[in-house]
Amino acid sequence: MPISSISTRNAGTGEADRERGPRPPIAHAALDHIAINVKSHRLLERLLKENPKLEEIMHRSKNEIEALLGVRDWVMADLQPPALAWYRREVSGREAFEALEWRDYAAIRLLDYIDNAGREFPDLNLRGEIAVSNPIKLIWLAVNRGTGGARPGFFEDMLRLFRQFSGKSERQTYSREDLGAWMERFPSGLDPRIVKLREENRERIIKILVDRMDSGDIRKSGFTFEPGMSREQKILRMHEWWNDHRFHLSFAVRSPELLNELLGYSLDPDIMKILFEARDAGIPFFVNPYYLSLLHVRVPYFAIGADLAIRDYVVYTQTLVEEFGHIVAWEKEDQVRPGKPNAAGWLLPNQHNIHRRYPEVAILIPDSMGRACGGLCAVCQRMFDFQNGHLAFDLEKLAPKETWSDKLRSLVAYFEQDTQIRDILITGGDALMSTDRTLGDLLDAVYEMARRKRKANAGRPDGEKHAELVRVRLGTRLPVYLPQRITPELATILAEFRKKAMLVGVQQFVIQTHFEAPMEVTPEAREGIRRLLEAGWLVTNQLVFTTAASRRGHTAKLRTVLNDVGVLPYYTFSVKGYMENRHSFATNARAVQEQLEEKIFGQIPDALLGDVCALPAQPEDMVENLTRLREKAGLPFLATDRNVLNLPGVGKSLTFRVIGITRYGRRILEFDHDRTRSHSPIIDWMGRVVVIESKSISEYLDQLEAIGEQRDPYDNLFGYSLGETEPRMPIYEYPRYDFEVTGEMTNLQL
Repeated sequence: MPISSISTRNAGTGEADRERGPRPPIAHAALDHIAINVKSHRLLERLLKENPKLEEIMHRSKNEIEALLGVRDWVMADLQPPALAWYRREVSGREAFEALEWRDYAAIRLLDYIDNAGREFPDLNLRGEIAVSNPIKLIWLAVNRGTGGARPGFFEDMLRLFRQFSGKSERQTYSREDLGAWMERFPSGLDPRIVKLREENRERIIKILVDRMDSGDIRKSGFTFEPGMSREQKILRMHEWWNDHRFHLSFAVRSPELLNELLGYSLDPDIMKILFEARDAGIPFFVNPYYLSLLHVRVPYFAIGADLAIRDYVVYTQTLVEEFGHIVAWEKEDQVRPGKPNAAGWLLPNQHNIHRRYPEVAILIPDSMGRACGGLCAVCQRMFDFQNGHLAFDLEKLAPKETWSDKLRSLVAYFEQDTQIRDILITGGDALMSTDRTLGDLLDAVYEMARRKRKANAGRPDGEKHAELVRVRLGTRLPVYLPQRITPELATILAEFRKKAMLVGVQQFVIQTHFEAPMEVTPEAREGIRRLLEAGWLVTNQLVFTTAASRRGHTAKLRTVLNDVGVLPYYTFSVKGYMENRHSFATNARAVQEQLEEKIFGQIPDALLGDVCALPAQPEDMVENLTRLREKAGLPFLATDRNVLNLPGVGKSLTFRVIGITRYGRRILEFDHDRTRSHSPIIDWMGRVVVIESKSISEYLDQLEAIGEQRDPYDNLFGYSLGETEPRMPIYEYPRYDFEVTGEMTNLQL
């Protein structure tokens, strides 16, 4: 790693790996001569004192090669058969993964470190600079020369690794009572005390907006006061507008000054400086008044820090500002060139409207308000597009053009003529940002396509039939960002589509939303979800596992509250992106820890999986049925989601091994694809996918401590260096056809 990456900036939240602005690169050999600092020396001293065998190997080795061989012989001599088989990749899968012991994780990681010693990796956290992993060499240099430049985060990781390998540390176990205590720290937005605070926030926001309108600072067509109205009458009128989603879109905050004013001037000067820099850099702002009312201004004693997961979606960070203009696309299959296959090998009709990763499903993005969102998430992957001025928040320009209906017909023809697609995900942006009329027209086009596809199949022999449409999904965050959008009229459109689509073979109707925190589940959100369920649509949730959301018990509490209102968890996603999302990134080790130490208390017994699969048959009774099923199973929540990372290649997975580590302690993970689901055959050519994490585990724990967490409950974290993707819940499987689908794949070019 070039010396330009050395920095002491942001010392309060962990060392940054790169100073502002480029500096001339220095050969990696030069790093061998950089002295380690005092804290690194202290950690090294403890490492050697606790591991006399390691100290002996380091002192007797004349060079790093001998050190590598010495450590390898030491580990191999004590490797148990299950761990040896896993290390050699002779076994895989969930059952073999769960058979590994705690010490095996460490042994396998040490051997992987040795096998990958000296490998070079482009580090997209550092704008493509080359990272070299050689941890045993770094220890040897530190022991024999006091050099190598390894930082405390590296040595803390090594100290924990050898404690795990030697058996000095064992995996801690936690009880359901422990989980309950962690969950209790996070109230939901349905708590009457929280509801009252949000009412105070609403009153403050409304009064400020009324005053801004009176002064002429804000003018919005469609929302005006009649002449002669008193201030009290204007406030009452704005209370009426508050229930109209169009009001919130029209009055969305687009500047740091108004954001701070509506938050009662509660943002500190450091944050405001970052927000002004973000505006100057061209990063858009778009926060609607309803969502803004969910943030604490008067922080209650019983909910200190409870809104952090929401706040981190609204307030930008220094690293995002610094990286803006240099952000690279995370998901390569979303980069499409005309006439060329995407990274997954799929040929698409254009660059903007259809995205595809898997054989069975493709994403449809309409040319309408559906390209926009009800708010802008700080971790949005579209920051990559925003750099080029492709902003989706100029709502007036997003009305469908006259040519959209013709274009829509050609787009649905792609689904109709493809041999394998059986699932359409309409998203954007946000599917429910489209007007009722536009969404209705889009669903009508989907219905007609499904009808024609089924009719055409009738003339094909078994084994040559195409996959028919069986699932329709709408991707939306509006139940969270703007539940006022879920009107009775919208619910009627969805119910009517479901009724007729079932006649042409569609069996699954899913609203795929994105609650980030239990504090987002408000009375308004609960009412919106009720309308969606009564329209016959299953509501599932995709959580982004940010630092604030990854606190002990936070995700478990979210699953519980979602079940309470009739929502099923679907995915828990590790944060995508590189340095721009460093603040919100929770290490993949934490995703595995959460899965095995917290989500485990919602594991559904095999005997009840059939009951879970029956839930979508009666969506209008989802709340009652989920409550009954949890009581029957004795579970606080149903763990129907999978913890995964969207790979910067193709697909989703949490099957990985830690194969390297930078001198800063940032882990290098090698992911394999999820072999439990159908993929493009290109994954057999691509091989495994390497990801360098944007922060060390030490930095992540420092960040948690800075927001009020104790370190002890996370003590196992360093030990989770392996992951294996969970099996998909049967409720999310596609329905079986009563015919055989052709094995031919259309629209594929490898």
